[in-house]
Formats: sequence, structure tokens, C-alpha cells
Amino acid sequence: MARIELDLAHSYKSVPTVDEDYALLPLKLCFEDGGAYALLGPSGCGKSTMLNIISGLLRPSQGGIRFDGRDVTALSPQQRNIAQVFQFPVVYDTMTVADNLAFPLRNRKLPADRIKARVGQIAEMLDLSGQLGQRAAGLAADAKQKISLGRGLVREDVAAVLFDEPLTVIDPHLKWQLRRKLKQIHHELKLTLVYVTHDQVEALTFADQVVVMTRGRAVQVGSADELFERPMHTFVGHFIGSPGMNFLPARCHQGVLELEAGGLSLTAGRTLPDGELTIGVRPEYVTLAGPQASGALPARVSKVQDVGTHVLLTADVGAHAVKARLAPAADLPAPGATVWLRLLSERTCFYRDEELV
Repeated sequence: MARIELDLAHSYKSVPTVDEDYALLPLKLCFEDGGAYALLGPSGCGKSTMLNIISGLLRPSQGGIRFDGRDVTALSPQQRNIAQVFQFPVVYDTMTVADNLAFPLRNRKLPADRIKARVGQIAEMLDLSGQLGQRAAGLAADAKQKISLGRGLVREDVAAVLFDEPLTVIDPHLKWQLRRKLKQIHHELKLTLVYVTHDQVEALTFADQVVVMTRGRAVQVGSADELFERPMHTFVGHFIGSPGMNFLPARCHQGVLELEAGGLSLTAGRTLPDGELTIGVRPEYVTLAGPQASGALPARVSKVQDVGTHVLLTADVGAHAVKARLAPAADLPAPGATVWLRLLSERTCFYRDEELV
């Protein structure tokens, strides 16, 4: 296991001149020894590029990478002692499950009794104990991916285990089981794990710390609670949550927020600099108020969706749609009705140039 420090940038162009030329803009990140991390973001944001730089499959065009303070920028994946699990299963079909799991250990010439014990331990963790004698060729895709996961986890001396969207080929109803297994394995083995995904549920349920990425930038590193409650960038607010954060343009002047639909006074004890701002509020924290209520704005209801556990109300505040996640009730307004929405609370966030004020 290792503490991994990145201080680098990467471009696939020989002479990058603008931000768009970079797959990874200049960044500094640290993955602590024994931590579970997720790289989360949409396709093309730089997640796999970062993972391949950590593993040694790709050398950064600028800067370097250190494992436990040692510069490993020029070292191969083997020299870095990295295990990597890819999007699609990589198994030896002619071998049994046990032989697949044992392969990395036999390559390192470990004693047979240690190999058997370790293979048994990992197989039990992944619910493969009953299939150890079966050939991999006859197994389903999810079982093969379990073998790939097991091969990544079986070595006790690895600096880190890297996962590149490993649950893509797994049936949706099995994904939550494997996520729980990986979380359990992390707690038991204390390995440094870095997990790439575009699925926020996977990232937030697996990792202790999530690195949210967009356009080659790591815009926030934090726990699930920190990302939800205090997004440091508007992209994080939009990307995390279902649905994501509501955003409304406003202008602050002497403690009053001026919006298209009216003015709102800041909550007690809160101050903001004068000028253009963006208000960010989660649908969970938008509430209905009585007509003409103080601190509320009028909105015209456009959609009401009853999803069982809650009702998702969409209403137009001026020209901007706002979503509110409400408890089911018999007297909810119908589309076309006018409601009053309370947007400001201690959980409301404010942004300037996409960054949290």
C-alpha cells in the first residue's frame, strides 16, 4: 500500500496552448495510504487518463507522481507494484477459477500453502468458493468480472488497486452486491483503492473520498455529505444529486438578493459581496410557503411527479425552472397553479464564476 501524490498535467498534443488541449489541467492531489477513493465525472473528463497515469500505463506530459515520497513517474506498472481491474473481464478461460486467482501469486513464486490460503480468503470474500474448481470459460460475465476483481485484490503487497469502471458488464441487480463486497473488502484488507466511474451511486457508496472531475479539472474532493451539502463548484451541485441542484441568477445589493421574480433578504447573520451571483439550492431544501409569505417567491407549477416515496414538483420562477422534492400529500398543487417557494435557508449556496462564495 502507498500514499500517492500527483502534481502534474497531461495533454495528448505535443504543444498545448489552451485549456481545451489538456486531458488533465494542472492539478495537485493526494491519495492517502489505505484510503478508498472514487474518480467521478462524465465521459471525457479525464478520469481514465488520471488512472492510467497512476498505474504507469501513461506518462504525464508535465509534472510527476510519487508513491510514499518516491518519484515513480518513469517506472512501469510492474515496478510500481500496481494491480488494475479493467472495464471488461480479463481472465484465462482455460484455467479454473482457483488458478486464475492464484496466477499473480505463482508469478511471484510464493509458497503453495500461502497461495492456497490467500486464494481461499479472496474467493470467500467474493462468493466464489463454490466455483474454485470450475473453468472460467463456462462462467457468466459477472462471475468472470469477480475473478478479475479477485486477481486485483489477491496480492497482499500491492501499492494500490485501481478499478476502471469494473461493474459496467454486471447486471444492475448484482451491482449493489458487488459494491457492498468491495466496501467490505476495503475495510478488511486496508488496501489503497482508486475507483473510476461515471455513476454517482457507485462513487458515493464505495468511496470514503470522491474526486469530482469535469473538463480535465478536479473541481472538488470530499465525502458524500460534503459534496451534497456544500458543492464547491456549480458542476458538483448539478452532477451530484437526483435531481441536481437548482440554480438561479441573482444580484446582491446591500443584503438583498434581486431576482427576476422578486427580491429576497439574506438570512440573519449571512453576508455576501454586492454584485452578480448564482443561487444554488437542493430540491430537498425548497419548501412550499403560504401566499405572499415573507421570504418566498411566486412560481407557476409546470409538472408534478409522484414517485412513491416523494413528489417532485417543477415550477417556473420567472424564466427558470425550480424543482422541489416534497412529501406525498393529498392537497399538492396541480400544473398551472401558482405556488410560493421558499429558497433561502442555511443550506443555500451562492456562487460567483461557478465557484462557491
